[in-house]
Amino acid sequence: MKQATRRRPVIIGVTGGSGSGKTTVSRAIFNQLQGYSLMMLQEDSYYNDQSEMSLEERAQVNYDHPDAFDTDLLLNQLQSLLEWKSVSIPVYDYKTLTRSDKVLKQEPREVIIVEGILVLHDPRLRALMDIKVFVDTDDDIRIIRRIKRDIKERGRSLQWIIDQYLKTVKPMYHQFVEPTKRYADIIVPEGGKNQVAIDLLTTKARDVLRSNHG
Repeated sequence: MKQATRRRPVIIGVTGGSGSGKTTVSRAIFNQLQGYSLMMLQEDSYYNDQSEMSLEERAQVNYDHPDAFDTDLLLNQLQSLLEWKSVSIPVYDYKTLTRSDKVLKQEPREVIIVEGILVLHDPRLRALMDIKVFVDTDDDIRIIRRIKRDIKERGRSLQWIIDQYLKTVKPMYHQFVEPTKRYADIIVPEGGKNQVAIDLLTTKARDVLRSNHG
């Protein structure tokens, strides 16, 4: 029976704009799939290593563009997890705007929830996913959530958040994030408050798990 637990893990990709509620949706799925071994993998962990740049240079980087991410590393680590191999996930420091010296050792799990603004952008990533989710939330709600989060958790000033939103976050959302909605299996309006969508997602995830372990 031990071999049954070594079938291919299920990958659920959850995307949406900054402040859309994708993390809340991911956690809701996580909480409803108790009984399986689960993990969450956040795309933000895979921002490029920028230690060779000055803080001023790092501050000018467009963090909402696909080039800001080390997608190859994310792909390699997902492949390892699919092969039931442990990985060392980078730890990103939002205050220094680069990776810290720490890594997070992650053992493989039956369910991998991959969450981030561009996880459906790269076709190689999409090809690994069993279920693809787009969390669709109005722009005004997202910017309010972003302001609250960045002031409280990341030590940013209100003016800095507004400037960054207008310069990169909003235009990059419309250029790169919103178009990935076409690849989603399920579109979730209203984020984590949409219990019907979350129930549908977890039911589908259980079906995939059962077929993988059948």
